[in-house]
Amino acid sequence: MKIYTKTGDTGTTSLLGGRRVLKSNLRIDAYGTVDELNSFIGLLKDQEINKKREDLLKEVQDRLFTIGATLATEPGKENVKRPDLHEEDLELLEKEIDLMEKDLPELRNFILPGGHSVVSFCHLARTVCRRTERCVIALMETEPVDEIIVKYLNRLSDYLFVLGRLIAQELGIEEVTWKPRSF
Repeated sequence: MKIYTKTGDTGTTSLLGGRRVLKSNLRIDAYGTVDELNSFIGLLKDQEINKKREDLLKEVQDRLFTIGATLATEPGKENVKRPDLHEEDLELLEKEIDLMEKDLPELRNFILPGGHSVVSFCHLARTVCRRTERCVIALMETEPVDEIIVKYLNRLSDYLFVLGRLIAQELGIEEVTWKPRSF
């Protein structure tokens, strides 16, 4: 089977279920942004400091594929076989956030992204996650989307923020806080 089909050469693609839509469709934008986020999670997973978190980050990538498949499915096509997202997936992220926060100082200021490339990768993934969430919410305004997807993305962005803080601590990098100019 060839990777190119030429069926998208006119600017359309197929949803799972068969309906063809423009590649600019909100549904395509949403699951395309999920794919972009998944790539950033892969970049994070590949960092040496995250070897101990490799299984969890792989789990996140699996769940993002689940979300992508769900978003790629034509609404009303329940007969399309695909995996589901569960409350336990949210609980796993919450548990991990709680574990990481135990070792971190209380947050009293906004943190500027940076200080080390791996910390920056966390912040890039977090911001792409937030954009993904916005894309899904925009889609929800026009078509039905399971609300657990938004919850998962929201929780994942929190996880990525806290992970960035923890990695900074593990690397001995001082967090740079935002200090606004005086008026």
